[in-house]
Amino acid sequence: AGNWTGTLVNALIHHCGGSLSGVGGVRRPGIVHRLDKDTSGVLVAAKNDRTHRALSDAFADHGRTGDLERAYDALVWGAPARMTGTIDAPLGRSSSDRTRQAVVPETQDDARHAVTRFTVRERFGAKPDASAVAALVECRLETGRTHQIRVHMAHLGHPLLGDRDYGRAFFTKANTLPAPLGELVRAFPRQALHARLLAFRHPSTGELMRFEAPYPADLAELVEAFRRWDGATTR
Repeated sequence: AGNWTGTLVNALIHHCGGSLSGVGGVRRPGIVHRLDKDTSGVLVAAKNDRTHRALSDAFADHGRTGDLERAYDALVWGAPARMTGTIDAPLGRSSSDRTRQAVVPETQDDARHAVTRFTVRERFGAKPDASAVAALVECRLETGRTHQIRVHMAHLGHPLLGDRDYGRAFFTKANTLPAPLGELVRAFPRQALHARLLAFRHPSTGELMRFEAPYPADLAELVEAFRRWDGATTR
């Protein structure tokens, strides 16, 4: 809200002009789905109304009956006890801050069903007598709620690094890390969340399209720093 320039929509309108799909509304023409502000990764936009409707239906179904596939990578504090798991917890407006989401009772008026499946890909700083300091976790959504991965991982006790909305209480943990890793964590300007994979069937040709976005420089540097530190501490 309030960002009138420098957005993806501005770039799309400049590139496509008047041909851009308007099904998403004048404020988000062509946008089929959204990423949280400061979340990096792959996103699809539709250039005509027919494509927009077809893709929107596929995303609303979240791959339950089709070929839609989405995977996100999150760098989180600590590591879940299980290598794979499912978080099934309804989300709604936080009672303490109406700009944020929270896990809420099913009876709350705005509670919406939310399910996230996760797989721990890497654990960092884990020693035989201690739990992991951080972990790289793949998340796949069965629903698409606002801030879903961020809220669900924080609810599990493992908020995303750099998340100033849902992980602020963990910010001081960076002080326990050695330099320069601790400095990188403290300076990281956003939630460590990346939309890595997006796959769907082309609405016109039926071809299975698959796109993977490499990590941007800031997240790649942070993950590699954890890997180097982990290798040094576990030898």
